[in-house]
Amino acid sequence: MRKTKSVSQIIAAHTLTYFNFLNLVLCVLVLISGQYKNMLFMGVVISNALIGIVQELRVKKLIDRLSVLTQAKARVLKVPEGTTDPDLLSSAETEEVPTEDLRVSQIIRLSAGDQIVCDGTVLLSEGMEVDESMLTGESVPVHKNAGDELFSGTHIVAGGGAALIVHTGEDNYASKLVEKARTKKRASSEMQDAINRIIRYVSFALIPIGAGLFCIQFFRAHAGMSDSLVNTVAGVLGMIPEGLVLLTSISFILGVGRLAGKRALVQEMEAIEALARVNTLCLDKTGTITTGALKVEKVVRIREVREAGTDEEEIRRLMEGIAHAFSETNVTGDALKEFFADTKPYKVLEALPFNSRRKYMGVEFEGAGAYVLGAPDFITKEEQILQKSEEYATKGYRVLLLSKVDGMADMPQDLTGVEPMALIVLSDCVKEDASETLKFFRDMGVQIKIISGDNPATVSAVALMAGLEGGERYVDATELPTDPDELKKVVGDYVVFGRVSPEKKYDIIRAFQAADEQKSLPSGAKPAKHGRIVGMVGDGVNDVLALKEADCSIAMANGADAARQTAHIVLTDSNFASMKNIVKEGRTIIGNIERVSALYLTKTIYSVLLCVLFIIIGKNYPFIPIQLSLIGATAIGIPSFLLALEQHDEVVISGFLRHVLRISLPGAIGMVLVTSVVQILDKLLLLGPDMVSTLNMFLGGAVSLGVLVFVCRPMNKMRFAMCVGMTAIFVGACFMFPQFFGIISLF
Repeated sequence: MRKTKSVSQIIAAHTLTYFNFLNLVLCVLVLISGQYKNMLFMGVVISNALIGIVQELRVKKLIDRLSVLTQAKARVLKVPEGTTDPDLLSSAETEEVPTEDLRVSQIIRLSAGDQIVCDGTVLLSEGMEVDESMLTGESVPVHKNAGDELFSGTHIVAGGGAALIVHTGEDNYASKLVEKARTKKRASSEMQDAINRIIRYVSFALIPIGAGLFCIQFFRAHAGMSDSLVNTVAGVLGMIPEGLVLLTSISFILGVGRLAGKRALVQEMEAIEALARVNTLCLDKTGTITTGALKVEKVVRIREVREAGTDEEEIRRLMEGIAHAFSETNVTGDALKEFFADTKPYKVLEALPFNSRRKYMGVEFEGAGAYVLGAPDFITKEEQILQKSEEYATKGYRVLLLSKVDGMADMPQDLTGVEPMALIVLSDCVKEDASETLKFFRDMGVQIKIISGDNPATVSAVALMAGLEGGERYVDATELPTDPDELKKVVGDYVVFGRVSPEKKYDIIRAFQAADEQKSLPSGAKPAKHGRIVGMVGDGVNDVLALKEADCSIAMANGADAARQTAHIVLTDSNFASMKNIVKEGRTIIGNIERVSALYLTKTIYSVLLCVLFIIIGKNYPFIPIQLSLIGATAIGIPSFLLALEQHDEVVISGFLRHVLRISLPGAIGMVLVTSVVQILDKLLLLGPDMVSTLNMFLGGAVSLGVLVFVCRPMNKMRFAMCVGMTAIFVGACFMFPQFFGIISLF
């Protein structure tokens, strides 16, 4: 189950923070000064903390409930402890048990796609192959036989069997190493990186600037202890971007909650931003643009392809034996089982399960020989057979070749005595909503890439039927360059990639991330500074490597356990069409944060500049805390929460800090200029402290509200009403309570 924060951790996260501690210190300073009205900012701090706690607790409740749907479970065999009989182990009933409830000496059933969650010993191997790359770094799967060890953190890539649990939890072999190895690439967050950088710089500047400002107020401007403390608090208070931190946190938390309502379990909050910025989305054909439910359409004997013959009844018997030789299969195996009866015509001596490297399965029967069934171009080089297979593939069919061989071999190049016998033709239906979903991504500026293990011609035909733009541009991945630099130059030329191995999927993802060419990106999309932002949708164990490497990875809840545990986001309804709502939500969240971040950073920047300026000129700081509280509430605080809830489908591109500074820096400079003008006028006209404070208040408020208007462009009814309302509140407060805000009465 996805581990969420505890209630105490949530409360601590929103209360025991650096900025809250700093605000408490500032509050104490104001308390010492005796000017208690200037402590109003603590009300905002407390309100922010309460809002954050309440919202995160609500989201926690929703996520904990939803996480049950994707909770990792193991299938425990209902057999007495100590059972080793292969027949009993293969036929025993199973019971699903949460992985945290497993105990030593239990026997679990394993199948392709399962992540091994505890150390164990193989009791039964049905062609079991395990990917141990997370421990050894070696990507080639390891065959496991009875008596071999299994390690937590690895996963089954082919076959299955049963294993005895020998260690659980912290007792697992190299558990710290495994945990480190299991850690997926974290979703990228350009926005949070930029915000953390700003906070770090401001944190370093707070104490020296605050100390310098106090010394200038007290020793040079002779403001007195009380006023010096209040003015210093005002300067430091404005520098703290606490609202920005709160807004970002709350927006992400609420985003996780809203996405959960759309049947998407977010396993890393940063994934929301990564998904919003994705401009290249890679996905498999099966289960995304097709239903994934295959159907055998026909069996084509080789005598119909060349002048040779194989008895039709013999082919059927062999296919019945092959189809039912494996207890755990994929969708292709399910289609074969449904079409061919379970007559058990021959005794199985050896079974070699399908995997995505060799592209075929194999079975050796007692008295009947060995046979393989899989991709024609991986099994034979006979031109007539490949040509016939290609004819079906170009019509969107999936084609398998049944061949007799001298014996089982782990890889195609090791097969000998290959005698093709029949072509098995299967169909896969295009989803009704596939065309609409693909159009949505095209309109959003996202380039779709199909990466599949099937024949590229088949995938291309299906993609075109689904309405994928550029679906005719396909390539056999086995023909792609192996050199990373060469690969990144050519990947943009293709939309459909066929015959892709797990390792090649990984290479293609990396190539897209490194590619910076514009030619294949749709209108409106821009490449990232160092390449594209790549998303990967997958549900199989063969997708795990690519899911780990993608900037944002999405898995289906009904897919392999290893894929779910690896992905940043899990679609609990296993429906690719729901990605539309998820991308919209992600773009809304990040777009809104970028919009309102400009408001908060304007205040931070002008506060820093004003502190430095008034330290240099040796005069009193132009604002007191209560004035900044009103300006902050009307021009930043209230509008930011309203804008953060707004819905839109704006395209989000990279360059967070650049976009924000484009607005906040001119606004901050404007604030410095107007306060400087007031200082000059005071020197020339001897305006007096009350008039200076009044001018600073109104001009400062005008600049801040001007930044708000600029942020709200393009203006709509809601934004216009908000800008008018905030201006009215600001002006009304100044007119009604001038003494409270330290300005001259205008009546």
